[in-house]
Amino acid sequence: MGGTKVTDNLPLKFYHAPNSRSGGVRVLLEELGAAYDVHGISLARQDQLKPEFLAVNPLGKVPAIVHGNSLVTEQVAIYIYLADYFSEAGLAPGLHDPQRGPYLRWLAYYGSCFEPAIVDHAQKREPGTRGMSPYGTYEGVIDTLEAALKAGPFLLGEKFSAADVLWGGALKWTMGFKIVPERPVFVSYMERVTSRPAALRVSELDAALATTLSA
Repeated sequence: MGGTKVTDNLPLKFYHAPNSRSGGVRVLLEELGAAYDVHGISLARQDQLKPEFLAVNPLGKVPAIVHGNSLVTEQVAIYIYLADYFSEAGLAPGLHDPQRGPYLRWLAYYGSCFEPAIVDHAQKREPGTRGMSPYGTYEGVIDTLEAALKAGPFLLGEKFSAADVLWGGALKWTMGFKIVPERPVFVSYMERVTSRPAALRVSELDAALATTLSA
């Protein structure tokens, strides 16, 4: 919705550390046009390990949101919750939409396959036996993602969704750290997603927040 804020009677508190995984959730909030209050978390000061935040998420991870009385943690769960709640933005296929299944598939794929695979790869760890590994092989995860993005321009074809917000940001970071190869399909997809107005706006907002938190 490009910055036009949606009126919602429930307050939405967003626990966020700039330059972290929670950046994508802020982009999603901007894409949705949701009104929210940011509670800045400084990873350098280890705010995420202080009692105040551990009462929100005992694992000491961002992002987290509190919407009214509902606490939601875990990145993918937050994407699903927000895109469904602010459905007027059109970033989540409805329950009976044929694209609902593929949409959920790629959100889940990120958390259940991609993240474990890239962490093991970065740490130079073997994935374990085929029966125990949640993702199979790193190469298989990367090739499967590339095949899904080839048709383009987005994961659901012409339809931009919350899943693209997640994956565009994830590829930007992981290619930047050389954990994921800079294949042409990945680069062009990432550039399409991260050049959108909401993503550019968050870059500016997070730069200002990072300065405030470091003061």
